[in-house]
Amino acid sequence: MSMSMSIAEAKSQFSSVIERAAGGEEVTITKHGKPVAKIVPIMAREQGLAQRLVKQMIERRDREGATLGDLNWKELRDEGRK
Repeated sequence: MSMSMSIAEAKSQFSSVIERAAGGEEVTITKHGKPVAKIVPIMAREQGLAQRLVKQMIERRDREGATLGDLNWKELRDEGRK
């Protein structure tokens, strides 16, 4: 669910705006009727990003095959831990 409010409304109801976002709602802040900012739940944003990345990885795997070529995944893992 999404809602929109002016800067003045958001300022006067800031605690309520934050509670709505924490509850999963997106709040668009407007200035003179035009959107200028959006307050979104952190988890929803992060989950959406993670879901998009996983989807892209799966699509690439399906399209290009699940291979690292000559690379060894354990060596890559260990290198990343250094």
